[in-house]
Parts: sequence; structure tokens; C-alpha cells
Amino acid sequence: MTLFRFRHAAELLGVRDDTVRRPALTVLAAIAALLTGCGSSSGGGAASSSPSAAAASSSALAAASSSSALSGDLTVLAAASLTGSFTQLGKQFEAAHPGTRITFGFGASSTLATQITAGAPADVFASASARSMDQVVAAKAAADPQTFAKNVMEIAVPPANPANITQLSDLARSGVKVVLCAEAVPCGSTARTVFANAKIIVKPVSDEADVKATLSKVTLGEADAGVVYVTDVLAAGNKVKGITIPADVNASTSYPIAALTASKNGELAKAFVDYVLSADGATALTQAGFAKP
Repeated sequence: MTLFRFRHAAELLGVRDDTVRRPALTVLAAIAALLTGCGSSSGGGAASSSPSAAAASSSALAAASSSSALSGDLTVLAAASLTGSFTQLGKQFEAAHPGTRITFGFGASSTLATQITAGAPADVFASASARSMDQVVAAKAAADPQTFAKNVMEIAVPPANPANITQLSDLARSGVKVVLCAEAVPCGSTARTVFANAKIIVKPVSDEADVKATLSKVTLGEADAGVVYVTDVLAAGNKVKGITIPADVNASTSYPIAALTASKNGELAKAFVDYVLSADGATALTQAGFAKP
């Protein structure tokens, strides 16, 4: 670079003449870099980012996206009353994350909790009671459960209602065949809380393993009535008739969910838990009849 061109460039940048005479390598380097950069981008010269650099950047982004993509199998153990809503949520989750597959195991929360603490392989637990979740947490099989829904009880009778059940006190009548969940099961303990609140004594003809088995007795005509969750009456459609329990004596149960510490795919387990807690999860649960926590 000639002294004239150097001084001219310096004047454009507002550099004093005495600075130009001074052998400051940093000033020379700065001006030379500026002129070089301008020359490479003017007059239709090469672009500041070459095609190869752009391709490398694109490849890096694709690799990052691929590494963060969810994949693999997931086993979710959930309360029987979640069968319909969680089956739907599972399909939606798989559609949103191709390469994932969810297997559900539905049953009584108390039974599932015992299986988990005994070492049954699973990734997520969704319980119909805080007590069953507390059992799993106490065994250090899960941590930080979050409540995502609640449910209340309702009387289910056959469509023809042969025993003419119209109110809660009718369940205490002699000769009325009432079926309940077993007392250790959340739907069974919650139903008995309802009876205690109403100050009535109901003697069931059978105690069933979970809410689905209880409802089945009613739909098959083997019982005059059953006390189940409002969501189960809704899911049964015209197979049963629901009779509302007054709010002042009704009882509710909460539904907590947590990823299990023994999960072999912790990232996927957390993603499913987050999905249940999301707006999409809340929508599906509300449509199924669950109340917000």
C-alpha cells in the first residue's frame, strides 16, 4: 500500500496525520483489514459467507436437531380411570414425535405403586391418588410428582335403572346390589368417604380390583348401582346412566404424575410428563371429564 493510499484511507477514518506517521502496527492492521473486507464484497466480488461455510453451518444445525430428537420406547403405568384420556394423549404424543412408541399399563393405583416399588420396569407413573404416589416417592422410585387433574364420584346404574335409584341414600336400601372398588383402591376409598360424608352405611355385594371392573359389573347388569368416577360414567356413554352426587357430600381425588428414577429413557419420560401437563394435555383431560387441579 502506498503512503498516499494509506493517508487517504486514514483520512476517511478520521485518523490524525501524526498517527499515520507513527509505526503503529495495530492501526495499519485495522485499516488493511477494512480495505480488504470492502474489496471482497464490492463490485460483485465473493460473498462474505462462502457456500461451503453455509453448508457446514446447515449440517451443524441438522446434527443438533437430530441429536435432540426424541425416540425410543416408553412404558407408562397409569390409573385405570385414565385409560381413555391417556390412550388419546399417547397417540397425539407419538404423532408429534415420530420414532417414539408408548406402551400403557392401566390398573389400580395402589397395585401399580406396589409393582413399581418391587422393581417393575417402567418409565412414568400416573396415579389416581397422592397416597399411592407418596409410596413410590418414599421408595425413591420417583421424585417431584406434579398434580395434573382431579376427579369426583358419581353413581352409575344400568340404563333401565331396575332398582329405581334416584339419590345417594337409595344405595343404603335393603336389597339394592351395590358394587364398589376395593377399599385400598383410590376409587374405593373415595366412595367410602362419600358415604361417611352423607352419614349412610352401604354394604357392597362385591369389591372390585379397579374402577373399570366396578363399572363392568353395572354394564353387564350384575349390579343395581356402582360408585365410580364421573369420567368413567361419561366414557361409558349410553351403557350406563349417571346420577349426580350432591357437592356437599361428594369427594374428590387428585392425580399426580412423575417420571420414574429407574427409567432407561429419562429424556423421553420427562417429555411425556411435560406433555400431560401442557395445554394439549389439559384439553384432552377436560374433554374426558376431569377437573383442573
